[in-house]
Amino acid sequence: MEQITSAAAQVLIAVIPIVGIVMGAVVVFFYLLWRYRQRTLLIKAGHYSRPDFDLLSFSLLTGLLLGSVGLTLTIFLAVVTGPTYGLLGGIIPLSMGIGLLAYYVIKRRERAK
Repeated sequence: MEQITSAAAQVLIAVIPIVGIVMGAVVVFFYLLWRYRQRTLLIKAGHYSRPDFDLLSFSLLTGLLLGSVGLTLTIFLAVVTGPTYGLLGGIIPLSMGIGLLAYYVIKRRERAK
């Protein structure tokens, strides 16, 4: 049995993702705009305090996550596809995770001195 889709259905199928992306961009834009206005009003009122960001904890968490995901993908892709360019999908996050863990170790040693 042959199914024929109408032109209107094909247009709707093509437009739905575009509308979703545009609406998502609008939401992000207004969030950034309102957050900017909130910060400027807090600065003018003198109530703004800069948020604390712990770079060492962030690098440790991100390094562990990227390293574990990268190692898993590297092993999986090496078994499934062998040594091809697709293996980069696992090697890249693995090397990023190792780099972040190395940064964590170096900075922690500097702070200990």
